[in-house]
Amino acid sequence: MKKNVLFTAGMGLLMASTVPAQQRPNIIFIMSDDHAYQAISAYGHGLNETPNIDRLAKEGVIFQRAFVTNSISAPSRAVMLTGKFNHLNGKTDNQDSKFDWNQQNFVRILQQNGYQTAMIGKIHIPGTPQGFDYTNILPGQGQYYNPVFIENGVRKVFPGYVTTLTTQFALDWLDKKRDKSKPFCMLYHQKAPHRPWQPEAKYLNLYDDKTFNVPDNFFDDYAGRGTAAKHQKMEIGRDMEWGHDMKFENDPYTNALTSHGKELNSRFDDKQRAAWRAAYDSENNNFMLNKPENKEDLFKWKFNRYIKDYLRCIQSVDDGVGELLDYLKANGLEENTIIVYTSDQGFYLGEHGWFDKRFMYEESLRTPLLIRYPKEIQAGMVCNQMIQNIDFAPTFLDYAGIKIPKDIQGESFRNVVAGKKTKWRDAIYYHYYEYPQPHSVLPHYGVRTERYKLIHFYDKVDEWELYDLETDPREMKSVYDDPAYAKIRSQLHKKLKTLQKKYQDTQH
Repeated sequence: MKKNVLFTAGMGLLMASTVPAQQRPNIIFIMSDDHAYQAISAYGHGLNETPNIDRLAKEGVIFQRAFVTNSISAPSRAVMLTGKFNHLNGKTDNQDSKFDWNQQNFVRILQQNGYQTAMIGKIHIPGTPQGFDYTNILPGQGQYYNPVFIENGVRKVFPGYVTTLTTQFALDWLDKKRDKSKPFCMLYHQKAPHRPWQPEAKYLNLYDDKTFNVPDNFFDDYAGRGTAAKHQKMEIGRDMEWGHDMKFENDPYTNALTSHGKELNSRFDDKQRAAWRAAYDSENNNFMLNKPENKEDLFKWKFNRYIKDYLRCIQSVDDGVGELLDYLKANGLEENTIIVYTSDQGFYLGEHGWFDKRFMYEESLRTPLLIRYPKEIQAGMVCNQMIQNIDFAPTFLDYAGIKIPKDIQGESFRNVVAGKKTKWRDAIYYHYYEYPQPHSVLPHYGVRTERYKLIHFYDKVDEWELYDLETDPREMKSVYDDPAYAKIRSQLHKKLKTLQKKYQDTQH
């Protein structure tokens, strides 16, 4: 007999689960922070090896066109929870906008339909999370070493490394704290590999024997773009800090104690500090004795310090995914558990000379997405449809047999990954707001289709950019004013207005 639980959610919406309780899938939603798709080996860029995350691609589906609506952490997470664009869910930026936790989110709907729910790790949205039976979360950005976690409202410092601790807490909840008679939904969200990229002790020397080549557009002069690309403050060579990012206790040019030096003295215990010094002091001293004589070599050195630390942090994330997959297998939970791996957005790994995200350009617009669900998703699938993070909420509700609220703006991609013929979107809409801090990326909105991308930068400037992603996949030169693209430009303007109306965004 089907279990049919009715409840009122959000704005008086009546929901019901039509799937028998014992058949409803468990859901594990893994989200890392700032994990670029380029840094997952299943995507084929050759930077690093992530064998455990790759298992999800081999045993499920890998998405080649997964995108966000706003490439920045807290707004992206708000979209993930609500299935709505930021101008409707309220969280437009990291800095000033507010998120009302009393509004509808997909986890609360699952909870009210009999799911056990948990949020573990980083959420980066102020306030008390609603819809969760258990929470053990980082305050704000959190710390890599000896972090504070807030477990069900109680703050406590935990000795150790944040990535392994987050995994430990997730496994502990699965094994000991949840009601095993109910289906569950667990948000397992890692801080890594967010800035300042502090690796776990066991990986501090990973890649010591390797020199990474910079991307071919690392020394981009932005000649083919407008004001925004030139105006930003997210260049590896110019904007990365010697302490916070480059791991120097003292600025090599002024000898002043850096913020990183202060952090070493305040957060690390003696053993951690000793391991850190053993890993970095020799290389830092060598840099001091042999400082690059030209800017190009200096910038390449900074890129290598950055990319190695970034990838080292990911190695611990991959370890945690492996532990989780092994636990599910050992406890007979593989077949009926949907496992999602994604990031809150993409990230620049030296492309255009940048780190960070924010822009609608491809590296930050696009995010990794891999899903395993043996009951419905064939192993080894590749999805080329344009999926967006507004689609997570309705997809999870669909799998749980719950009617999707009408005010959710995303669409369930359940049929897409099941290999069923279904009509799907031919374009996505994007809107970024946060300016000027911290990286001076001008606000903009735009539309992306299979081949083209139209962007409007609208604060401080009024500039349009158009890219042909087939002929210019690296987005090096806007063709907005090229007469050959006049017809395409007109079509994209119409599509943009259509999507703004559809998604109720009044910004024009």
